[in-house]
Amino acid sequence: MKELRRSCCLLQLLAVVSIAVIAVSCRQGSDQAPNEQNGRQGGRLVATFRSGPRTFNRFVAPNIAEGLISRLTQGRLVRFNPVTHVIEPSLARAWSSTPDGLIWTLKLREGVKFSDGEPFSSADVLFTIQVLFDKKVDSDLAGALAIDGKPWTATAPDPQTVVVTFPAPYGPGILLFDGLPILPRHRLESAYLSGTFRDAWGLNTPLADIAGLGPFVVREYTRGRHVIFARNPHYGRTDEQGRPLPYLDEIELQIVSDQNGEVLRLEGGESDLMTDQLRAEDIAAFRALVTQGKAQLAEPGVSINPDGLWFNLVAGAVAAKDRPWLQRDELRLAISLAVDRQSVVDSVYYGAAVPIFGPITPGHGDWYLPDLPKPDVDLSRARQLLSSIGLTDRNGDGMVEDTRGRPARFSILVPKGSTTRERVTAMIQQQLVPVGLTVDIVALDSPTMIDKWGKADYDAMYFSVLSDSFDPSRSSEFWLSSGGFHFWNPKQPKPSTTWEGTIDALMRQVSSSVDPAVRRRAFAEVQKTMAAHMPVLYFAAPKITIPMSARLRGATASVLAAPVLWNAERLSLVPGTPPR
Repeated sequence: MKELRRSCCLLQLLAVVSIAVIAVSCRQGSDQAPNEQNGRQGGRLVATFRSGPRTFNRFVAPNIAEGLISRLTQGRLVRFNPVTHVIEPSLARAWSSTPDGLIWTLKLREGVKFSDGEPFSSADVLFTIQVLFDKKVDSDLAGALAIDGKPWTATAPDPQTVVVTFPAPYGPGILLFDGLPILPRHRLESAYLSGTFRDAWGLNTPLADIAGLGPFVVREYTRGRHVIFARNPHYGRTDEQGRPLPYLDEIELQIVSDQNGEVLRLEGGESDLMTDQLRAEDIAAFRALVTQGKAQLAEPGVSINPDGLWFNLVAGAVAAKDRPWLQRDELRLAISLAVDRQSVVDSVYYGAAVPIFGPITPGHGDWYLPDLPKPDVDLSRARQLLSSIGLTDRNGDGMVEDTRGRPARFSILVPKGSTTRERVTAMIQQQLVPVGLTVDIVALDSPTMIDKWGKADYDAMYFSVLSDSFDPSRSSEFWLSSGGFHFWNPKQPKPSTTWEGTIDALMRQVSSSVDPAVRRRAFAEVQKTMAAHMPVLYFAAPKITIPMSARLRGATASVLAAPVLWNAERLSLVPGTPPR
């Protein structure tokens, strides 16, 4: 069961490592004002997505599809604007805190209703928090939202007020609430009390039984084909001119598992939006469509979701039983010295990327450490490191063998159909030949890949973390040795290595301090420690390009997850121009 849960946590590799900006300013009012082309009422937006949901219950599935559906259908107390980096009112209209930042008082908007017409109140917030941290529910969101591994508590002095108490100081403060979808107590309390909450809102649930506070509701779901969202009739919010939000009547999220298929649909005018970034090899074709007035491109900046290569460092892993060198720091450091990152940027991304040496990219703003060591390619030093762990060329064929004369060979798992990742791993494979390492690339479908990760049945994987904010405190599940998203060796009872213990201690400083300078100094040391041991190897971070149809208006693209649909209520379409 534990392996199954770990597998589920990784689904789509991995949606919920949240990282958010220390933007604790509060702005009252609504979002950016629409220009003369925005705010058209009506129409159906057609977007494509790579995979369908496994449930409509976000609390038990922190996956990409469930996260997007939750953003469209469920409300949050506050919203972090990924473009302005401002925390905006949402279900909470105002808030304040004690000087130590431990107690937050939130005033809720009045007259808010769920999509089924039932009133929203502080009781729903208390219920949501209770479910979140109930160990019997074992929500996959709990680890990411806990503070120093501990739950937070809440009380409700009246129906429009919630008082939340943190168990310890927390640097990002109220930003935490952006990651918590508010549940309807009237719909889910019976399942919670009967112990069946994890089964609630499955894919076979009548859609009329699912209620939320977001701008849309799920109107239709056809497995493997699409999810159709309709305007929430009780959303109750308006724009600056008093027009009801959302502008769109519907959003159709078409499930297109193949990346080539997504591109073809958008190029052919059959869709309006890809929910993922455009591959580098497709940019030139879309620039031509832009010139013809058939498409538009948004370029919000450098990705904060770089792909990474990690090895299986789980103690007792079968993969390392006869190949203990697979878990040695020296192997990873040698690979880092052997791979020419600039050639990856030039050959795979056609220059539309930047070389990186860690998970934090220039897209993270002030959290990025520009003076992180960036060693040049050094094949001689790489061979020395391999030799230090017993991997040398023993038969003169140019490839290295272990102390028993067996070839130093390992496999890298990549998701099937992800052409960019396949091309990067092919380059890694080629560039490791000069240092004598043999690499096999194994492309697998997502369920098989996930199952192997859950069972620690793999050598190495090449994939990425999907982030929906910037601050490292929101990604404790990745950084902490006890974290479920600590990919190379998750959920350790205690740190397996000294350096992981060091990172644990530093991350506690990052999370607990309310002094930005202290937080950034501590996180700089985290990045340096990671660079010294490289549990995950990073090579390039692409510059994000989001393709859209020419008829879409109101898009404000971000480098975070759901780069355009994060403000779906503000999107609109030029009238009379359905997808071709």
